[in-house]
Amino acid sequence: MTPAPGRRTGPLSSGRHHGSPALRHDDRRRTFPALEPRTGREFASSWWGNAWVQALEATALDLARLARGRAYARGGHVDAITVTPGRVTAYVHGSRVRPYRTEIRLRTLSDDDWEDFLAAAAARPDHIAALLDKDVPHALATAAELLPTPGDLVPDCSCPDDGYPCKHAAALCYQTARLLDHDPFVLFLMRGMGERDILAELSHRNATRSATERTAAPAPTVPAHEVLVRTRLPALPPPFPLPEQPGRPPAYPEATGAPDPIALDLLAGEAAARAHTLLTGGTDPIAGLTVWQDAVRLAAAHPGAGLTASTRALYRDLAAATGRTPTDLARAVAAWRQGGRPALDVLEEPWDPPAGPFDRARPALAAADFPHFRPRRNRLSTSALQLRFGRDGLWYGYESDTDREDWWPRGTPDTDPVGALTTLLAHEGHASADG
Repeated sequence: MTPAPGRRTGPLSSGRHHGSPALRHDDRRRTFPALEPRTGREFASSWWGNAWVQALEATALDLARLARGRAYARGGHVDAITVTPGRVTAYVHGSRVRPYRTEIRLRTLSDDDWEDFLAAAAARPDHIAALLDKDVPHALATAAELLPTPGDLVPDCSCPDDGYPCKHAAALCYQTARLLDHDPFVLFLMRGMGERDILAELSHRNATRSATERTAAPAPTVPAHEVLVRTRLPALPPPFPLPEQPGRPPAYPEATGAPDPIALDLLAGEAAARAHTLLTGGTDPIAGLTVWQDAVRLAAAHPGAGLTASTRALYRDLAAATGRTPTDLARAVAAWRQGGRPALDVLEEPWDPPAGPFDRARPALAAADFPHFRPRRNRLSTSALQLRFGRDGLWYGYESDTDREDWWPRGTPDTDPVGALTTLLAHEGHASADG
């Protein structure tokens, strides 16, 4: 064959994309476009592609030529590769202008070898599925000695180098490993049988085997009248009666690295109470809460009081999870205990109430000898006491150290501002609204 003149101008070098279809495809001859230069260190990722590389390297007599061959392969010096039974051929560019015709020869399998391979593949559906998925099970490769062993690969090149192999043949071998990695049927073609012949033979054997199995053991049948007859299913058993109260969670032991048992007890108890409410009333009591509101609700429901270790740990963890400080959480808990979610809204959302009950509040307070409250939005304040008007029409009491503007919810909400102030003063023991 006359070498194609010029670099990358051979008749088989168009369409240089890895993984693109062969330029010419019949079942006994396949030609693949030149592969793109490779930047990675390895030439194959499949086990059969690596076995091809190992057979090459085990045969080589000169490691330096192998290194040059790897560099040629990575640099894209190998043109289109043609694969036929027992032969892999390509033009490889070296230091001269004209490329060298290079080939690798290997033994084709005998009819008995192919019979062993096809019988092993047809015997297991997973083997056929693997082949269709471009995968080669180890059992199939060993059934017919598909993979080359040291000495199976015989290189030949038109270059004057008498190395075994020369760098051009080594480059062709490395690029062939990339082809095998992408399509193992290339290996089968090298050994003597094309993809279409293999798949047709496997399909025939599979159909024959299925027919034999159906004849030998017919599938059981059911008369149509038995399938279509009406049957009455038994009634479902009645549901279990609901308990009057939610169940108590188990005791959780303390262990190194385990979650905090107090936190687990709290969450389990909350889940049980929520499930009980949902089963008895059909509604989820906290479905509409935000993460912050639910954290406040959890902390407010904690049975501990004061600065106990469990309370401090709970407040610390809930505050950190919601991006707040423990003081923010403690203030919100005081509001929740004062009046639930509406009281929390009053704490966190100032608003401008319409004329009406809010405007009548100051005269009512003055008539009750509390004339010093100053209005601002929905709030009436003195230096130490405050009343906030909620969207629910209730007045909520607040207290702060004098002139600190550090307001904390206190007392019981009331529709009457004087009533809310009275319970606030009674709660704190104040003698006057000015403190």
